[in-house]
Amino acid sequence: MLKGKRILLGLSGSISAYKIAHLASLLKQAGADTRVIMTKNACRFIDPIVFDTLTGNRTVLDDFDRTNESPVSHLDLPKWADVFLVAPASADIIAKAAYGIADDMLSSAIVGAFSCPLLISPAMNVHMFENAAVQENLEKLRSRGWTVVAPGCGYQACGDSGNGRLPEGEELFEWLERSCGAEKDLSGRTILVTAGATREPIDPVRFITNRSTGKMGCALARAAALRGAEVTLIAADMRVEAPNLVRTVRVSSAAEMFEAVKCRMAEADALLMAAAVADYRPAVVAREKIKKRDGEAVTLPLERTDDILLWCGERRRKTQFLCGFAMETEHLLEHAAEKLKKKRADLIVANHLRREGAGFGTDTNIVTLLTAERTEELPLLSKQEVADRILDRALLSDAWNQGGDRSHAQGEESDAGISKQK
Repeated sequence: MLKGKRILLGLSGSISAYKIAHLASLLKQAGADTRVIMTKNACRFIDPIVFDTLTGNRTVLDDFDRTNESPVSHLDLPKWADVFLVAPASADIIAKAAYGIADDMLSSAIVGAFSCPLLISPAMNVHMFENAAVQENLEKLRSRGWTVVAPGCGYQACGDSGNGRLPEGEELFEWLERSCGAEKDLSGRTILVTAGATREPIDPVRFITNRSTGKMGCALARAAALRGAEVTLIAADMRVEAPNLVRTVRVSSAAEMFEAVKCRMAEADALLMAAAVADYRPAVVAREKIKKRDGEAVTLPLERTDDILLWCGERRRKTQFLCGFAMETEHLLEHAAEKLKKKRADLIVANHLRREGAGFGTDTNIVTLLTAERTEELPLLSKQEVADRILDRALLSDAWNQGGDRSHAQGEESDAGISKQK
């Protein structure tokens, strides 16, 4: 996404400046053209030669004599950039940006004329970060169109703990991707994604679950966020980290996921139900661990869980896009077409479990996309590419474009033949 993009990084004085070296390396590997501006205090924490080496460009400093840069680099570079990230941003540089103070190269570049996306990532002691003046200055920047990348929470170099840690290079990289690396065709949309495997308790020790890792759901959430959507990820048990750019709600059981979806469905423009939700749960959960007994079999009575996809299909608005997933070991497309009609969805993504490169825990997938109009089998793709294909289909759907007479969305059976989809 960032190949050929022009990235301008601005560093102020902070111990966390070393994290930007990793970011610069990631940008180089991605094929971006990166330039760096450093304040004098930033140079006390990390040598500019590090960025000279990692970016292949001379770092711009307050000392004009060091480089052959134009004497108006503070104006040229912001005009050159596709995106400008100030990180780490000290309380001092945040105040300068908020009040238009331009007394060094970096603050002059911030005040200079430019129209690229602007990001700033605070890094400071927790008490400084929570100070009312700093928060007011950040709010000023937000009101002027800056994106404030929230700091992390944890142990700080001074020995305190709390908010104020600069995000890691990978997270900052994703924010840059979101800013200039993808078309913002989902800007203004709110998307709800479910992911992972629910866990249904048997006793305080054991539970019933499945093999889902959450990779497909996370790929969907990340792709939607990069394309400009506001994304909420309802995450059950996952074997991957949730994307950095989304709001994550943690759940465990099918009942918890159902409640989380019900609470958030109304605000969503699209519901992408990628979680592997248990169909059954133990009818009774033992209060104590069930002990094994020699020669004695155990019968575990089960009861149905709530059908979240069906509940959403029966209650969604005409303008809400609903996508479900199907995974079967036999008669996949027949079952998926039946599910499309029964659950009143716009799209069912049928997973080919037993084909090489597909299934649980892989970075690739082979799926067939089914709508009421047609079926499309996709080739072997990365899960990120599959996610983009699903989002492309949402953009083309009747729900988002015509808001047509979707009789099934109001509890009536549609006469349209259920064929196949994407």
